[in-house]
Amino acid sequence: MPNRFPRPATAAERGPLATPAEIAAYLGVPVKTLYQWKYRGIGPNVHKVGRHLRYRWHEVDAWLDQQTAYDLTA
Repeated sequence: MPNRFPRPATAAERGPLATPAEIAAYLGVPVKTLYQWKYRGIGPNVHKVGRHLRYRWHEVDAWLDQQTAYDLTA
């Protein structure tokens, strides 16, 4: 299945807020995983805009940077 939401390369190419589908495509995980992470409080920070969930790109990038903190050289 083709990717409907290609990974944006720069902040200028993406808006300030992203949908769960855009973040799922960016991270390479199913949307259902994002909802599970939200429920468990372990995923990127999410905001409710009305009844919709939205993510701030800089918060997703900061969360992603924190996830890559372990050492693979051992």
